[in-house]
Amino acid sequence: MILYHRIDGEGEPLLLLNGVAMSASSWEPVVRVLEESFRLLRCDFRGQLMMLGEQPADVAGHAEDVVALLDHLEMETANIVGTSFGGVIAALVAGRYPDRVQSLITIAAAADFDGQMADEVERWKVACRRSLDGGDRGHLSDVLEPVVYSPAYIESHNEERGMRRTQIGALPDLWFEGLIGLLNTAHSLRLRDELAAIRCPTMVVAAEFDAFVPLDRTRGLAESIGGARFEIIEGAGHAVVVEKPQRVAELCLEFLANVERF
Repeated sequence: MILYHRIDGEGEPLLLLNGVAMSASSWEPVVRVLEESFRLLRCDFRGQLMMLGEQPADVAGHAEDVVALLDHLEMETANIVGTSFGGVIAALVAGRYPDRVQSLITIAAAADFDGQMADEVERWKVACRRSLDGGDRGHLSDVLEPVVYSPAYIESHNEERGMRRTQIGALPDLWFEGLIGLLNTAHSLRLRDELAAIRCPTMVVAAEFDAFVPLDRTRGLAESIGGARFEIIEGAGHAVVVEKPQRVAELCLEFLANVERF
């Protein structure tokens, strides 16, 4: 099975990998900046909106799906940008398939789950089950917001937040079931043995007010990858791709323009 995907722009391949509750369209503001310089490939993982249904039991299966997609599109190599869950998959691909990755950028990602992150994921799964059991289907949005958005974004984006709550509430049962399945793979997020194998130029990006993956976790990820550059996007929460798309795109462009210097 080939992952749902779409391609925009022309140039060197750049693959964008989603966070766990995202879909390919979530990258749109970033794409509008990057498509002038790159051939952008977006996809949904199995279990996400455009790939509802059966999914891998662990993150390794998602990494294999990504490589199969590159094979299908005859892309021998690509630069990879992944946020949160997608950042983990991106790092896994870079470690296990080093010949396929020209450069790596992770955003708001950690090398593994700690107890606090695992507890938070359990809250998300409970909210999903509540929706499936006939509860308020927008409740998941209420649970996610304080964790994934910065306080400033929550205060100043009431209209956008209301729209997203409505959109989540309208999603089918299969989406909530898929999210539970993706969250169930959290126990398999263990990259410590993979990071030493990463050889490509790497940038690790953190969000200043990330309440899900704190700065010390993202900094630790950077320190575990030889030669990795570490950057912090100020004023953003975990959903930094949504909150600060322009800054995300700027950092990617600046880093990728200088990759050959490494």
